[in-house]
Amino acid sequence: MFIRNAWYAGAWGHELGTGNMLSRKLLGESVLFFRKSDGTVTALRDRCSHRFAPLSIGRREGDCVRCMYHGLVFDAQGKCIEEPGRKGVSQNTDVRHYPTVERYKLVWIWMGDPARADPDLIPDCHFQDDPAWASDPRYIHYDADYRLILDNLLDFSHLTFVHENTLGGSKKIAEIRPKIEQTPEGVKMTRWYLNEPCVAPYLDGFATFDGPVDRWHVYSLSTLGNVFVMDSGSAPAGTGAPEGHRVPEAMQFVATQIATPEDETHTHFFWTYAHNFRIEDAEFTRMLGDRILAGFLEDKFFIEKQQEMIKEGGAEGMAFILADNGLALGRRLIEQEIAKETASAES
Repeated sequence: MFIRNAWYAGAWGHELGTGNMLSRKLLGESVLFFRKSDGTVTALRDRCSHRFAPLSIGRREGDCVRCMYHGLVFDAQGKCIEEPGRKGVSQNTDVRHYPTVERYKLVWIWMGDPARADPDLIPDCHFQDDPAWASDPRYIHYDADYRLILDNLLDFSHLTFVHENTLGGSKKIAEIRPKIEQTPEGVKMTRWYLNEPCVAPYLDGFATFDGPVDRWHVYSLSTLGNVFVMDSGSAPAGTGAPEGHRVPEAMQFVATQIATPEDETHTHFFWTYAHNFRIEDAEFTRMLGDRILAGFLEDKFFIEKQQEMIKEGGAEGMAFILADNGLALGRRLIEQEIAKETASAES
């Protein structure tokens, strides 16, 4: 089960040229994306209404798509406008059209009630195209339930162990209890690691200062769309970072990580790692992204192994430990929203 009345990341804008089509399964449904001649993006159910042949193996004809099984043509709103051998078209031949918005370098899609698709509900990811920040759009496909990815993001104690030589590098991360808050959007967690001896391993060679470090992770999850935004960074110890004072040599980052379900056991993961220093250095941005990717692939290994164990024996009986407080809140909020949608649909 998924929350459907939410904006989900469906594709990076750069994945859609002027003539290509992109088929991607989202929330268990195959969706066809393409960019129209005016530059905007449309999304249709990737299934011909006639005999369910995928439209993605059809042919673009201007801003329309022709199914190459029996030749029906659909416009960018999913309306069937041509049926070979007939004047006009048969009834019930339209295909579903999904609301889309291109913003923050992403194509967002609404797969619930289209009347509720308010673009103002799209989570703030402006750091991805803010000229004061630089980032490199990335994508990972997981063979795992999206909720396992969110669990991972809402429990940073694993950085000490999974990411000992990459994103972590500190025993203190697993020992510190974060501040956990419920917000109108979902969950917020705050972690500070003060007077660390050095920067994290992934910043080796990139540091803008020497000596002890005050390091932080302040991260928020919007449970509508599974959008995780994290303010993180490292500043010279004792320079006031915990009080909000960021000295010029502080290294600041904003990570955006979005887990869009493909189906019950597979997930699309869209992410960036924006930085506000050396922003004109594209090679630095790429290298930083590669180092973050190395850490994310460590997560992917563990999460997919979890999924294998759940497939083998189910998820019942998982123990609860203190570090699970954040992820437990996230799970509960998602379950509540799904239950609310289900009740509304049944009434």
